[in-house]
Amino acid sequence: MVDFERRRWAGLIFISVAVSLIIVDSTIVNVAVPSIVTDLGISSTQVQWVQEAYTLVFASLLLLFGSFADRFGRRRMLLVGIVIFAASSVFAALAPTGDLLILARLVQGIGGAMILPTTLSLINATFRGRERGIAFAIWGSTIGGMAALGPLLGGWLTTYFSWRWAFGINIPLGIIVFIGILLTIRESKEHRAGNLDFVGAGLSVALFGTLVFGLIEGRTYGWWTAKGAFEIGGFSWPFALSPVPVAFAITALSLVGFIAWGLHRRRVGKSSLIEFSLFRISSFTNGNIAALVVALGEFGIILSLPLWLQFVLGFNALNTGLILLALAVGSFFASGIAGATSGRVRPVVLVRAGIAAEIIGVVGVALVIRPDAPWGWLLPALFVYGMGVGLATAQLTGVILQDVPVELSGQGSGTQSTARQVGSALGIAILGTVLFTSTAGILSTSLDEQGLAASQRDQVVSAVVDSAGSAISGLEASGQSEATADAAKSAFSDGTRFAAYTAAGFLVVGLGATFALGRGGASSRREDNTEENASNFS
Repeated sequence: MVDFERRRWAGLIFISVAVSLIIVDSTIVNVAVPSIVTDLGISSTQVQWVQEAYTLVFASLLLLFGSFADRFGRRRMLLVGIVIFAASSVFAALAPTGDLLILARLVQGIGGAMILPTTLSLINATFRGRERGIAFAIWGSTIGGMAALGPLLGGWLTTYFSWRWAFGINIPLGIIVFIGILLTIRESKEHRAGNLDFVGAGLSVALFGTLVFGLIEGRTYGWWTAKGAFEIGGFSWPFALSPVPVAFAITALSLVGFIAWGLHRRRVGKSSLIEFSLFRISSFTNGNIAALVVALGEFGIILSLPLWLQFVLGFNALNTGLILLALAVGSFFASGIAGATSGRVRPVVLVRAGIAAEIIGVVGVALVIRPDAPWGWLLPALFVYGMGVGLATAQLTGVILQDVPVELSGQGSGTQSTARQVGSALGIAILGTVLFTSTAGILSTSLDEQGLAASQRDQVVSAVVDSAGSAISGLEASGQSEATADAAKSAFSDGTRFAAYTAAGFLVVGLGATFALGRGGASSRREDNTEENASNFS
């Protein structure tokens, strides 16, 4: 008989590494994207979809898999997710085209959606009282640290091997985590009757999918009037109206349908994808709002900065990873602060301090960005930003889940994870659109001022924007005037800066949302019930 009780702290390490797989994967890809652009020739829209394909499926399925794990086994769901994630990483590593890479990322999103909510619900079901707070702190610090170390690992793999190893690294890590989970974590689940809410899951996929599609593809297909050819398989869009407002209309209808369907299922005594009763818990409701907005703002640096560092300043992937290492140092420093203040400072205070540090860091980065930027000034700004991420991530998770009953921990963690991932998806879509749209507008104006012919201007703008900036070095090498190349660098720098300021604006809104948390969880108000907790395991 395996003594899982004694092994649970070792199990926490494997749980944290499991969620680190999906976090590191995202940050590794950010550094590898410039090499992917060069190797596979993907467009700027595809650059966004390489990230969004994963995040979109991830966000859409978190609620379903959180509920599924509660009923059929949290550890079982985690192990299946690890297998799917590792297997799809193989296909991503071998992808010969951008479209196949995006497809592999979609499948990775399925595996990731199985992993994240089950790690949270396993912690919620395994630890109690002060130990739970410590476990969440370790979990959050691991995420913060690995999210920042990912670019360094990705830079090293991309520079000395290939961007394909940014995905291949998931295979050995997945095997290690799979074995570790089997040996250290016991199964836990809730014995509840009722069918899973697949209709709600379908509506949530339609909701998030059409919303992100519209935000990303608006600049490609037109925000209102159709431009460009929109084709899916053998179908071509035949209308003068762009497919983007149609997508937004489907988003609105899906939202109404999702809420109405969920409430209907509750009235007839069936479980819904979201446990609506959880929203009667103030800390849960307000915490999720804050988490969504904060996650939206946190991707201002992660998306655009690696592109700017490599395509404007000319750094390689490894140097880019070394610069972003300042994030890791800040995050690890924050974990020390969180540990030292545990029990003496209310978690919501640390959340606010963390978000404030993120705002300062993002604004600091924005102030540094220009074509001839002294990159050394990025380091303190990124350190402060990383410190903010480290302070805010785990503490906000604890505040959100502190009053969620253990039997609903899967749905609770799935809901808060969905809020974060929806925020991340919207952040990539919105901030990516700000980056590329502002770059196009600024560069077009600059080239007009230089007197370039309209056809030549449009050609340069399309090359820079569609290549996500990789064409800038080509402008210098192809005989284009120095003024044209400088204009492209300046425009891309301005676009990156505007994206950072936009991110800071969202973080300010997120900071404001935390004040609705009130005391926000000085401690959990639930008392442990040993007999009830014991019944959660099988």
